[in-house]
Amino acid sequence: MYTFSSKLKTFSFILMAVGLLGIGYGFLTAPKDIQEVEKLLAAESHGGHGEAKHEATTAAEPSHEAAASHSEATEEKKMEESHEAVAPTDDTTKVAEAAHAEPVHAEAAVKKEGHDVSEEAEHTEHLNHVLHQLQNKPWSALYVACIFFMLVSLGVLVFYAIQQVAQAGWSPVLFRVMQGITSYLPVGSVIFFVILILCGLHFNHMFIWLDPEVVANDKLIANKTGYLNFPFWIVRAAIFLTGWSLYQYFSRKNCLAQDEANDDLFYKKNFNISAMFLVFFIVSESIMSWDWIMSIDPHWFSTLFGWYVFASFFVSGVTTIALITLYLKSRGYLEHVNTSHIHDLAKFMFGLSVFWTYLWFSQFMLIWYANIPEEVTYFITRIELYNLPFFGAVVMNFLFPLLILINTDFKRITWVLVMAGIVILAGHYIDFFNMIMPGTVGDRWFIGVPEIASVLFFLGLFIYVVFTALTKAPLLAKRNPFIGESKHFHY
Repeated sequence: MYTFSSKLKTFSFILMAVGLLGIGYGFLTAPKDIQEVEKLLAAESHGGHGEAKHEATTAAEPSHEAAASHSEATEEKKMEESHEAVAPTDDTTKVAEAAHAEPVHAEAAVKKEGHDVSEEAEHTEHLNHVLHQLQNKPWSALYVACIFFMLVSLGVLVFYAIQQVAQAGWSPVLFRVMQGITSYLPVGSVIFFVILILCGLHFNHMFIWLDPEVVANDKLIANKTGYLNFPFWIVRAAIFLTGWSLYQYFSRKNCLAQDEANDDLFYKKNFNISAMFLVFFIVSESIMSWDWIMSIDPHWFSTLFGWYVFASFFVSGVTTIALITLYLKSRGYLEHVNTSHIHDLAKFMFGLSVFWTYLWFSQFMLIWYANIPEEVTYFITRIELYNLPFFGAVVMNFLFPLLILINTDFKRITWVLVMAGIVILAGHYIDFFNMIMPGTVGDRWFIGVPEIASVLFFLGLFIYVVFTALTKAPLLAKRNPFIGESKHFHY
């Protein structure tokens, strides 16, 4: 039986505590009104930061001094013309012109005043937009970290189900590690569902299609209201999260029951429910990727997006299995896990990294080449405003694994796999960051306290839940029909 070390448990508590403090700080320091936004933009301008943004903002603002000067000149001119009009003269034409001049200038003044009001309205609208972006920042940081760790556990659950249905002979010695990781899924699902409800209650502006005013003024979004509406959206989320968590619960329960059984009945039950789960997952994964990520940019869509999101969290899940397996091996557990098992996990890490890159490039190339305005805007925004994380994710998720894990010998060296695993997980967190942040905070992004704190909190929670679950059962599924083959797996 595995024992959760006090040092690791304390470490997880520290991560959660520091994370909560940082998350609270992010919400407290977010601007509350447009006056704070104006002060922030002014401070950025004076501090030499965001000059381009400030110039773009102030370019639309009327110059108060110029407006005052122009107003004075207009008033003086009107007074002069008025005096000319009332002065005694025999030229009746001049009198008529003077009489006509006053309403003409009055009309010009009205137009000028209307123009100023329009510019002021545009400026206020811009400030409100920036306010929403800055208020979204702590929410978006929380959302990215929450969905990332939840989907990592889902990726492991899918990998486990595939092993069951394929009747794989190499992997049963790793089943309890997989089950420990998937124990986080119900916990992460509850937290994520609460965040979705808060989005629907307008605690933030992450999903603009939840705003009735936006829907009323946007024909494209209005045409999608049959699908993108809060009741239908939250019901879909409840069905997906519940379905995944139920499979996690019953598959673990059957696996544990199989240890005490005299036949393979519980193994067969797991085979059947695993096959049904994979069918449910194929459908639900695509829809959830549209609902929870792609609908943040409701004007954009991609038919590859469901596969792309899947590849990202699937390789992250397999990488997590490898890292936790290596940690348990270093602590003297998992005696039947050998370098061949580790080598196979590393091959999955390598192969799925290439699969992710294929989908990344396919989605990017097809949209960029077609150059359809509604679609290509998605990548233009990320290339121009998120240049470093956008291309950095490609380096971390493709070039680095390719150069390191293509070597067969490196797939069996612990420190190489740990280094590669950490880079891959960080790279795919950045990938989710790139998918979500541009649609919620726009150009107001940076890796600050809320982003780091959110990762620390969910990492601490993940460690605590997973390693607590590992203590609940023996680390070897001893009655699995393929356990003998798995114990002696070598090549």
